[in-house]
Amino acid sequence: MKKVAFIITLAFICLHAPIYGQLSIDDCYKKAQANYPQVKQYGLIEQSKEFNLSNANKGYLPQVSFSAKATYQSAVTKLPITLPNVTIEGLNKDQYQSVVEVNQSVWDGGVIRNQKKITEASSAVDKQKLDVDMYAINDRVNQLFFGILLLDEQIKQNLLLQDELKRNYNQISAYITNGIANQADLDAVKVNQLTTAQRKVELDATRKAYREMLSALIGEEIKEGTSLVKPSFAEEASLSSTVNRPELQLFEAQSNLFETQKNLVDAKNLPKLGVFVQGGYGNPGLNMLKNEFTPYYIAGARLSWNFGSLYTKKNDKKLLDNNLQNVAIQKETFLFNTNLKMTQQSNEIDKIKQLMRDDDEIIRLRTNIKKASEVKVEHGTLSVTDLLRDINSEDQAKQSKVLHEIQLLISIYNYKNSTNN
Repeated sequence: MKKVAFIITLAFICLHAPIYGQLSIDDCYKKAQANYPQVKQYGLIEQSKEFNLSNANKGYLPQVSFSAKATYQSAVTKLPITLPNVTIEGLNKDQYQSVVEVNQSVWDGGVIRNQKKITEASSAVDKQKLDVDMYAINDRVNQLFFGILLLDEQIKQNLLLQDELKRNYNQISAYITNGIANQADLDAVKVNQLTTAQRKVELDATRKAYREMLSALIGEEIKEGTSLVKPSFAEEASLSSTVNRPELQLFEAQSNLFETQKNLVDAKNLPKLGVFVQGGYGNPGLNMLKNEFTPYYIAGARLSWNFGSLYTKKNDKKLLDNNLQNVAIQKETFLFNTNLKMTQQSNEIDKIKQLMRDDDEIIRLRTNIKKASEVKVEHGTLSVTDLLRDINSEDQAKQSKVLHEIQLLISIYNYKNSTNN
């Protein structure tokens, strides 16, 4: 029983204890996309499409109309004959009529069908435009994520430099006791310590700002102890020159929309066939010679063909063809600019890789120089100022290596962002 209680207590503590986990860049992509306010527009676009499709489908339903009129005429129809002993009453000059008409489309030339296709094509365009806007978030994630990684490495190196300076400070203090160094030498080391500590404050403040901005972007607080997972350089092996950006799907959707609109132009120029029923009540009714209110009905079929739209059909299609050509030009321009950017980014990757080949050797040589300087200072043949210069040079070499590593990762992910692969 005690064992069970212990397990429950331990589980409770684990559940409620703060967890400082890891956060990868792919996690940030997904969370930023889900958290961005614009993502709500996907649902609105889908709802608008369903409403428009529903409205279009209602075009197949019977269309009911009602009309009523009352008129007064200056003259009415009269029979030009007279019959003995027969009185033929003339029509009233005031006449009344109310009509209910039901029309049912039998064939509309494909107008409704093409209107539904246009609705779906327009919805696809809106979604792709939103995809393009949402994809741009990845670039902002890259800047913040890799910015934090670079700051983490710089802070780590700063702490190592502080330890190095502290060791030298203690060493110089001992030299003063032995008469090898003086107070000015110790002050020089102290200045470097203070400057390095100030740099640490700046790095911490910048990292805090980046962390808070990334937290706001992904909609989740990133704890101070949370570590960002540094991507592997193996990502470079998966780099592809194939462009799969959402902009290409947008151009495709726009072209599809214009092609569908061309079909609608053709459909509007075709004849329409329908059936109808009229029910009316008026004075007079269908019998013009019956001067009283009577009900009546008319049923039949109606064929209509509006030739007026033929005048503009050719120009309407030419306008849509111009729009299609414009989309093709936009696509070509986008691919041209993207390929230029990819070439620049690829060259940047190659340049950084070449720089990184010598980073370790430079650090090794700078470390040897620093160690030799420490020995010279110990024997009184080199000034502390020269030693500090060599210490800073070694630190700068280490900082350059860190910078090159992060720059390479940024360049790789910028390339991947340009291709969406």
